[in-house]
Order: sequence, then C-alpha cells, then structure tokens
Amino acid sequence: MSTEFTAAQLRAYDGSDPSKPIYLAVRGKVYDVTSGRSFYGPGGSYAMFAGREASRALGKMSKDEADISGDLSGLSEKELGVLADWETKFQAKYPVVGRLN
Repeated sequence: MSTEFTAAQLRAYDGSDPSKPIYLAVRGKVYDVTSGRSFYGPGGSYAMFAGREASRALGKMSKDEADISGDLSGLSEKELGVLADWETKFQAKYPVVGRLN
C-alpha cells in the first residue's frame, strides 16, 4: 500500500527521531533509506537529503540547500542522466514506501 506524503509530512522522517524511519524522495517516489542511516542519518554525508525531495540535488551532484528540491527545470541532459542513475540505485537498494504529493 502506497502512502501519500506532503513535503511537511516527509520532513518528519529526516532521521532526527531515532524511533522513526528515514525517508527521502526521488522524482516523487518516497524511499525508506533507514538501512543507510550512516549516510542519511544525522551527521551522515547525505543527511541534508533526509526527509526531502532530493532529485535536483542528486542530478547536479550538489549538496547546496538551494538544489534540494524536486524541480528539474533547467537540468542538462547529462544531469538528468545522473539523476536516472541515482534513481536506479535507489530502486535496487531501498523499498518505496509512498509518493510525494
């Protein structure tokens, strides 16, 4: 069963509460990345993506706050290809738990 999340609801799964799973969204699909807590949890190298839609930042290989969004406008073909590679990795490694509304 797929759950619909608003951006505000997704933020509750940013890893700050150890009793909750860690979620992040790529192209609107919400993945449970809890098994990657060392990367996505507090202090992890990708913690800024936890509880957020990270598509733009992943495509641009950016950790810049301004890029952490689902806005794909203006991305180059190369950046869209990088995003597709990330999406394939997420699909192979983490379960989809819902969609970002």
